[in-house]
Amino acid sequence: MTPSTTATLSRGWAVLLALLLFAGGLGYGFYLLWHNAPSLRLRPPAAESPPLRGRLEAADGTPLALSTPSEVRLYPLGLSASQLVGFGERGSGRGLAGLEFDLEPILAQGQNLRLTLLPQVQALSERALWKGLQAARADWGAALVMETATGRLLAVANGPPFDPTAPRRPAEEDIAWRNHAFTQAIEPGSTIKSLTAAVLLEEGVARLDTRVHAPMQRRVGGWTIGDAVPHPETLTLAEVLRYSSNVGISTLAERLPRATLYQYFERMHLMDPRPLPPAAGYPRGSAQVTAPVVRPLNRWGPAEYANATFGQGFLITPLHLTAAYNTLAADGVYRPPLLFEGSSGQSSRVFRPEVAQQIRLALAQGLVETARLRGYTLAGKTGTAQVVVNGRYSQSVFTALFAGFVPADKPRATVVVVLFHPKGRIHGAQVAAPIYREIAAGLLALWGLPPRLEAEGSKLVNR
Repeated sequence: MTPSTTATLSRGWAVLLALLLFAGGLGYGFYLLWHNAPSLRLRPPAAESPPLRGRLEAADGTPLALSTPSEVRLYPLGLSASQLVGFGERGSGRGLAGLEFDLEPILAQGQNLRLTLLPQVQALSERALWKGLQAARADWGAALVMETATGRLLAVANGPPFDPTAPRRPAEEDIAWRNHAFTQAIEPGSTIKSLTAAVLLEEGVARLDTRVHAPMQRRVGGWTIGDAVPHPETLTLAEVLRYSSNVGISTLAERLPRATLYQYFERMHLMDPRPLPPAAGYPRGSAQVTAPVVRPLNRWGPAEYANATFGQGFLITPLHLTAAYNTLAADGVYRPPLLFEGSSGQSSRVFRPEVAQQIRLALAQGLVETARLRGYTLAGKTGTAQVVVNGRYSQSVFTALFAGFVPADKPRATVVVVLFHPKGRIHGAQVAAPIYREIAAGLLALWGLPPRLEAEGSKLVNR
């Protein structure tokens, strides 16, 4: 072997040894990285975390309910709209009441929903309701404001006030958390007389100046129907509304087949178990509403029919009453009440425009003093309904109501106020009408509509 061959072999072994040492060092380096950096090891992909619970918002985007990244549920407006919004389970956030419960499948997926409520209208309605509720010492109350042209619910107020973040008492001991406006079915009382009168006009069997014999009492089907407000023995239909005569309205309604009034009640959705259209894109996403309790037509005997003409013998929620009354505000067109932005329902004509306008005029002329607002033309009807307790109409438990329009000539909103079991003063004119007047004053101020006053001698009077 020559010296050159020996030198070549020596260099080859040196290169091979160097490569082995480099490979060993590189492998040791990867081992150290693997050992000291566990995060670099291959792992199965982590499960996706559930989405943040969806928000509930007012019409202007104001948050009504939202969740923090740590899943704490917040209610930024506190007491306002709390019964409608509801509340969730502490920790999990799962809805337990109100829209938090009704819309659980939607909110749990992280979907946001915007309501039609306007915070300013909601606040002024709650302020008036809570003040009136305390003064009347009623068990609970509700006030709704419905936009005439669209059916959008601008306010759904309930009382007494409820704090969704405060410790809660057992449900059977505390009614403050309930959305009475949607879930409490009550007899609407004399507020229904306006709707019955509209049917009489629409069917052409009476006019506002039609006269009727109306003594203070009369017997129907073995039962006595009586009036509470003293009045002349002969009344026009307009005066029947002014004096709120049960005798007068039930006597005039005998000119109609019973089925006719029943069908008009159906057309105003007074029997509808689902009056609220669902949220857009969610066919089952809506607020729960208690179904009305109305006898079927074949069980309307003479007494049942007479009672129905003035709002006794059947149960509806304040929401149902609001939507039906808005038919008179909207010149005879029934508009479904809307709670969710983007939702829609089928409107339908119930009365001719002139019929609705004539009823509003009669209600404006016969408006109780406690509902009047100087400088504005308002209209509405009171109601005072006995409550059935232990199967009999109570002599001490009543529901006081007022349903009206703001303003009367060209309504922009329908307002309904309900107080359950007021103490002392019990009549709608005494306790519900003043709440309506305060809500009306707030709406007119919010809309920037000034009073219209004219001089009459030295006095300023309503125009």
